[in-house]
Amino acid sequence: MTTGDPILQIIDLQKTFHPGTPNEVKALQGVSCEVRNGSFVILVGTNGSGKSTLLNAVAGAFLPDAGKILLNRTDITRKKEHERALHFGRVFQNPFSGTAPDMTIAENLALAARKGSFRGLGMALTSRSITAFRERIKTLNMGMEDRLDTPIGKLSGGQRQALTLLMASWVKPEILLLDEHTAALDPKTAAKVVQLTREIVEKDQLTTLMVTHSMQQAIHLGDRILMLHQGRIVKDISADEKKNLKIRDLMDFFDEVRRKDLIDPAMAEMLRQNYV
Repeated sequence: MTTGDPILQIIDLQKTFHPGTPNEVKALQGVSCEVRNGSFVILVGTNGSGKSTLLNAVAGAFLPDAGKILLNRTDITRKKEHERALHFGRVFQNPFSGTAPDMTIAENLALAARKGSFRGLGMALTSRSITAFRERIKTLNMGMEDRLDTPIGKLSGGQRQALTLLMASWVKPEILLLDEHTAALDPKTAAKVVQLTREIVEKDQLTTLMVTHSMQQAIHLGDRILMLHQGRIVKDISADEKKNLKIRDLMDFFDEVRRKDLIDPAMAEMLRQNYV
């Protein structure tokens, strides 16, 4: 597949949680989009807009009520999450997800290195691989290259998130999924993980879907923005439009969506007739 070809196709995806109950949530209401190979797509939206639900749908965390998900033009809609894991790399919001806390840094990296392989863990912990782990970790500039025997659960949130990002991209995934992966970090550490994200995505030319609440990240990362609201994509900002986009512009888009949401259809029609 060449850069620019569609790698992910989402077709009329729908999901309602707790249907027919007082807690019913229409999380996805006919979401359709294509993600091209090598693109870095930022998903933004208010709480409950459906952005993390969309990421979970792609990862296979649940079955949609309707619609299709195609990866490289193959229908994966009904594939289990563990089956899709061979195609995706994923980093969660919680720095303590996505790793084995009681296992050492080296053991966690060995698990990532043997993704899709039938080799045992011991086979992946050779002296050669340990040297490779140390060299890769050194690039993080977090002083962890001499702590390979440290259980990963003893690391700080920022160190662990940086390692999780490294693990998610160790064997190049077809798509990297980042679900607010800096939200639980302090600003200084978040900035470091954002920079690491940029470097890894650019170096390996990873197709990436990233959920964020940060307008600054949305503006400065990626080449496309999808804005979701009430389970629908309400704004698709292309690379050309994004080049000159400011944070204020993005906030104005949010305000516009909120204003429309507060006006019911009858009122909207009355206003339209009055001002035509």
